Amino acid sequence: MKNTIYTKLLVTALLALSISSCKEDLLDPVPKTSVSDLSAYDTPDRIESLVNGLYRGVKNGNFLGGRYFIYNDIRGEEFLNQTNNGVTGLQTWNFTINASSNEVNNLWSSAYAAINNMNLFLDKVDAAPAKIATDKVANYKGEARFLRALSYFSLLNIYAQPYTKDNGASLGLPLRLKGETGAGNSNNLKRSTVAEVYAQILDDLNFAETNLPASYALQDLNVTRAHKNTAIALKVKVYLAMGKYAELATEAAKIVPAAAPFKAATGVGHELNANFAAIFTNYRTLESILSMPMATNDVPGTQNQLAFYYLPGPTGGGEFSLNPTGIYGSASFADTDDRKKLTSTSGTRIYLTKFPGASPYIDWVPVMRYAEVLLSYAEAKARLATGVDASAVALLNAVRGRSKGSVLAPATKADLITAILTERRIEFLGEGVRSFDITRTGSPFPAKGPVNAVSPSQSEYVWPIPTTELAVNKDCVQNP
Repeated sequence: MKNTIYTKLLVTALLALSISSCKEDLLDPVPKTSVSDLSAYDTPDRIESLVNGLYRGVKNGNFLGGRYFIYNDIRGEEFLNQTNNGVTGLQTWNFTINASSNEVNNLWSSAYAAINNMNLFLDKVDAAPAKIATDKVANYKGEARFLRALSYFSLLNIYAQPYTKDNGASLGLPLRLKGETGAGNSNNLKRSTVAEVYAQILDDLNFAETNLPASYALQDLNVTRAHKNTAIALKVKVYLAMGKYAELATEAAKIVPAAAPFKAATGVGHELNANFAAIFTNYRTLESILSMPMATNDVPGTQNQLAFYYLPGPTGGGEFSLNPTGIYGSASFADTDDRKKLTSTSGTRIYLTKFPGASPYIDWVPVMRYAEVLLSYAEAKARLATGVDASAVALLNAVRGRSKGSVLAPATKADLITAILTERRIEFLGEGVRSFDITRTGSPFPAKGPVNAVSPSQSEYVWPIPTTELAVNKDCVQNP
């Protein structure tokens, strides 16, 4: 069992989520959990299974198994809604979300259910019988804390104001760090500030980096479980969100060499895959830092799948087509670019075919790729420099050149930053990066089709706290 991906929990009672349709559960965003005694931790295989269960929690289709990344893309300007289906993100796309919307409530509940699993595990694992080595316990704790950091980071970037707005002084999230069993626990908890949540995220990631292994024996695990470079890569993204470019550069330098070829020299040897399209069919390349794996017996769930949203019918649902006036129509995105070849025309509409799987739509979900680390590092270097930073240009062109994009030679610092931001729109189209880049830079969400632009001062700029949380947490307040 040790080397399988996300094996079934041997003791499902320990971390089983009480997700049902009954009214009582819908009002409780914290999962009811039946916790047994330490017998759940009394063999190495059982403990390994519990760790695999933590990953299963975050890859729920309502969270990082699909919808989180879809929402972050369709809020931006790159996609047009084609079905007016209220179940598949229509309110997210047209900015009519409210605190009672299914998207808002389901994502929050799934994320906090996953976080509670991590907290329960961390509360118990230190007291487990001496069945595994101390360093193995540290490894598992590192994975749990990495996943907790990833979960809070994901929530923060959709339900709270960006750190860059006011150095994190805005209200963030209820920061739950202890497991709740449903017996004798109070749901009441004030929202920590954005800065306080980021401090916890970085504390978790620093612990994870120290205690995670450099790599695993199987490449499957190097893609689907956290190792040292996974923690470093997420810290790069965290510092990008915070606008802390010097700190970002320090972290990125740990896994990105000073000059080409840009291949990580320690731990998993991350590098750009020569074939861009292959990343989305061969899920085990060295470019993949973390992915959510899927299989025919382990699917994201109905209408949670990336391919269903973006592929035209009859293969997909044709929910969202590409906006011809978005990045697709930009002069920077040439027809000869390999990335543009992952699109198709159906009638008058253009669709993204990056995720090619047909039903049951088991494309793996890319959470972090090495290309993102390179472009984040390029942006940090560009913003820190007084002029045009040559190493930033080299990183930019490494990503662009891999897909046969034309070599860029920006004339000014501002031109270089613009080029990097444009390249991110091209490279990560459909991978849930666009809204993140809009909010961290304090930009408005551009108009698209019949939908007006949304400025940072509008309430729609970030999602509201869901009614399910406010109903049971009397100390939590709504976003202004």
